[in-house]
Amino acid sequence: MRKSGTADLPLHYGRVPKWLADRMAAMGGAIVEALVWHYGRAEFIARLSDPVWFQALGCVLGMDWHSSGVTTSVLGALKRSLNPVSRELGVYICGGRGGHARKTPEELTAAADANGLDGSTLVRASRLVARVDNNAIQDGFQIYLHVFALTAEGEWAVIQQGMNPADRMARRYHWLSRGLSSFVDEPHSGIVGENQGLIINLTHHDAEPTRNVLSQMCRESPDKLLKEALRIILPRRHEIREADVDPARLGAVLATAHDQGVNDFASLLLCPGLGPRSLRALVLVSEVIHGTRSRFADPARFSFAHGGKDGHPFRVPLDVYDSSIRILRDAVQRAKLGRSDKLKAICALDRIARFAEEEYNFDIDVEALARSERITVGKRRIRGWSGPVQKQLEFWPQE
Repeated sequence: MRKSGTADLPLHYGRVPKWLADRMAAMGGAIVEALVWHYGRAEFIARLSDPVWFQALGCVLGMDWHSSGVTTSVLGALKRSLNPVSRELGVYICGGRGGHARKTPEELTAAADANGLDGSTLVRASRLVARVDNNAIQDGFQIYLHVFALTAEGEWAVIQQGMNPADRMARRYHWLSRGLSSFVDEPHSGIVGENQGLIINLTHHDAEPTRNVLSQMCRESPDKLLKEALRIILPRRHEIREADVDPARLGAVLATAHDQGVNDFASLLLCPGLGPRSLRALVLVSEVIHGTRSRFADPARFSFAHGGKDGHPFRVPLDVYDSSIRILRDAVQRAKLGRSDKLKAICALDRIARFAEEEYNFDIDVEALARSERITVGKRRIRGWSGPVQKQLEFWPQE
C-alpha cells in the first residue's frame, strides 16, 4: 500500500535558468523511461505520489533540495519531456501552474479518449482532489498548482501545491488512486507542519455529520482515495547540514564511486572518461530509479549528484550533468532496441552501493564534503554557455 501526503517547503521566487531547465527535462525523461522499462507505468505513478521520493528526484535533477521551486520545476520538466512520447510511453502529465491548471479537464479528456478511459470520471476526480485540499482543508495554503499524472490503464496521481505568502511557505499535497477509499473522510492519516492556528478541516472524521448535510445538498457521492499519508517538513535555511543526510548512505555512494572494482565495472558501460565524480552521480540516479521507499528518508543526500541551482551543496557541474544525461539516455534507447546491458549495468550500481553500506561503517563529514565540492566544482565550467543546446540535450525525443 503506497502512501500519499504533504510536504512543507520554504517559498522561493525566481525562475530556473534555461541551461538547467533543458537538462532537467532531458534527465527527468531518461529517469522516467528507465523506471517504466524496469518496473512499469503503475510504479512510476506510485513513486510520484510519494513526497519524499519526489523530493529526491528534484535533488538529482539539480534543484535546491528544500525549496518550493522543486515542485513546479520538476513537474514542468516531466511534462515537457514525457508528453511528446506519451502514446509510446503510456504516461500523461496534465495541468500545471496557474492557467495551465485550468486546462487539466481538457487535457485529461484528450488522454482518456486516446486510451478508451472514462474522461468524465477522471475530470471529476481532479476537481474533487482540488476542492479537498483547497476548500475542505483550510490551513492557510491557497492552491496554485495542480498536476494530474495518468497512465494508459487509468491509474493516476495528483500533485498540488498551495502558497502561504504571509509565512513564506508552500505546502505540497500528494494523492494516489490505488486503493482508493474516500475523498473526504480522513484522506490523510496525519498532517504535520508548522502550527497554522485554528483551521477548518472537513475531512476530519468528527466532521462527518457536516459532510453528510453537504452531501445531501449537493447530491454528490465521493469516489475513493488512499487513506495513508506521508509528511515531510523542510527547513527554511539553504545549506545542507549533517542532520539532513544519512552519512552511512552517502559514504557508501562515495566508496562505490572510488572503488577500483567499480571503475572496472564502469568500463563495462563503455563510457570513456567516466570518472569517480560522474560515477557518483550515476549511483544516485540509479537509486532514484531502483531504490525502495525507505531509501528516501534523507532526500538532501541526492543533491550530491548534480548540486543545486543556487549553489547548495555546490553549484551544478555541467560536465557531470551532461555525462549523466548522455549515459542514461543511451542506455534507455539501447534497451528499446533489445540491448539492455547498459540499463542493467546502471541498475547494478544501486545494488553495489547498498552492499557497501551493509558491509562497512561509513562516517562522512557531510558539511566538509560540501565545502570541498564547492571548491572543486568552482574550477569547472559551471554555467552560461553560448550557442545552441547540444543535440544530446534536446527534448526527448523529437520525432
